[in-house]
Amino acid sequence: MAAASSNTIAPRARRWHWVTYAVGGLTLTAILALGGCGGGENQRDDSGGYEPPPSGYRASGDFPVPSEIEPNVDFWRHVYGIWSRNQVAFHDDEHLGVIYEVVRLPDAGSDGYTESQKGFVRSRQQYHEDRVRELERRVTTNQPLSAQDKELLAKFERAGGTRALYGASERVRSQRGLRERFRRGMEISGRYEKSFREVMRSAGLPEDLAYLPHVESSYQTNARSSAGAAGVWQFMPATGRIYMKVNNVVDDRYDPILSAQGAARYLSEAHNRLGSWPLAITSYNHGQGGMANAKAQYGHNFGRVVRNYKGKYFKFASRNYYAEFLAAREVAGNPSRYFPEGVAYEKPWSSDRLVLRDSMPADHVARHYGVSTASLAGLNLHWRGPARDGRANLPAGTTVWLPGGSMSRVAGQPPSYSGSVLTSRPEPRPTTTTAATAMAFQAVGAKPIATVAFRKSARIESEDEPRIAKAEPKTAPMAQPAPRTKTKVAKTAPKSAAAEDIRDNPPAKAAKPETKTAKVDGNKAKAATKPAKAEAKPTKAEPKVAKAEAKTTNEVKASKSGGNPAKPEPQAAQADKSAKTKVHVVKPQETLFRVASGNGLSVAELRKLNKMGPNDNSIRPGQKLKVGS
Repeated sequence: MAAASSNTIAPRARRWHWVTYAVGGLTLTAILALGGCGGGENQRDDSGGYEPPPSGYRASGDFPVPSEIEPNVDFWRHVYGIWSRNQVAFHDDEHLGVIYEVVRLPDAGSDGYTESQKGFVRSRQQYHEDRVRELERRVTTNQPLSAQDKELLAKFERAGGTRALYGASERVRSQRGLRERFRRGMEISGRYEKSFREVMRSAGLPEDLAYLPHVESSYQTNARSSAGAAGVWQFMPATGRIYMKVNNVVDDRYDPILSAQGAARYLSEAHNRLGSWPLAITSYNHGQGGMANAKAQYGHNFGRVVRNYKGKYFKFASRNYYAEFLAAREVAGNPSRYFPEGVAYEKPWSSDRLVLRDSMPADHVARHYGVSTASLAGLNLHWRGPARDGRANLPAGTTVWLPGGSMSRVAGQPPSYSGSVLTSRPEPRPTTTTAATAMAFQAVGAKPIATVAFRKSARIESEDEPRIAKAEPKTAPMAQPAPRTKTKVAKTAPKSAAAEDIRDNPPAKAAKPETKTAKVDGNKAKAATKPAKAEAKPTKAEPKVAKAEAKTTNEVKASKSGGNPAKPEPQAAQADKSAKTKVHVVKPQETLFRVASGNGLSVAELRKLNKMGPNDNSIRPGQKLKVGS
């Protein structure tokens, strides 16, 4: 970090001035903050002065606080921990240390604005726009200034010099307090924060990244922005498909733990690319490409990035994102300081995790473990309607959360389901990755991806009109389904709406079927045939992955022997060999965890079968691993 950066903040004491405004016949007591931010009742002393936190912000080498953004962090600290929902601050949207006033809303009680409150906010904002415009005119023409004018001008001079005043009338913004919302988010965080910290730690990342959901969603599990970002970690659909399952049956963005694993993978990639946590965290809102451009201009001097970078979509939300994270970390990390009334944290998440080996309906899983389908649906927030009501099967590889203790009480996976199988749409596969990233995520059971995408946030900046970054998601092109091969068709029952959707978007066929199975695709049941000699051509988005997956076992053997295809063993010998040992051939992009979970083993069991060391995670495409005997 550049020398201009600082690791600590020393809040300055400020004075408040109280005035009374008459607005629309309604007399309100308002706070005219000519000297600084207003505050909540728990932050006032008898004289009306401001009482700063006793120990300031926590210092951290990972999360420095450049001096340029100290006022921004202090502003968001007030929003999260001091100003209540019945208070509105009017401020400059570039220099957040310039607060015009903090007023109390008339008849405040709900999260949203009433029509009369909207009118009140508009009138106060217009008042401050006119006032700043008049001050700019007086300064420009060297006219005499009143005492209040001089105090306001001094605030602009401290924030950025006299030039900071020019154009300020176009930058007046209102921000409602979020203290009650943030406190409720802290209560919910008791359920998930421990798991989030374990995810970050397993990925080799700072545990305090677990505070990000306070900025993104206030820990609301069903949060959804107007742009389509969803869940506690607020992934856009296109970005979500890169890091997790997102289809019409399962949407992992709504599962707090699975989406935390996706967030860890994204943040790890961003940090590897950008080289600092201020840039990487900001990229969660603005995108890695945008922050790479900012880094190219200003290096790791994040204070200069915030002050000077003029990227097309680097607006209020992106400029303040890292400051909001620091403020959330301060408030959530010091609950007794900001919430002396106490925080009733929910009990930590303690469910058992099952990864399905085969596709099956939810009620089949519920019967096996002796629980109700409704109770399972309550634990599995990522199941969509078709999975919840039995119109579609849960795909193989789906995570199922079970009541704690279920897997010790009932041993083994649910038996294979012999009924009709409905599958979800095919998902795009990863493009490229590094061995280091792949190993980092085996512990959390996630697929390493190197592709980067912009995203949008559901953070609430103004209750009546949430502002969202304008950057559209940019992802790698989605893989197209492989061409169908001709097979015999058997008649089945009339197609359902879910099956018809699958017919229009058929899943790509596996490159090497090992057993003959029956599949239902719309209203056609296709009997599995022998492996085709020529597999589907890879898509442009993933040439190496598609080509590698199209190889058969014989082709892998050929590559090892210098390009000459190995002769297939006699059928009887193959059967005898497979009866003795069950072998899995490692495919590109597979990790030790994926191989283990896909074959019903733990990572430790898989290592033991293959005589691997307790910390050995190295596997390579084409390698044969024992997965049973």
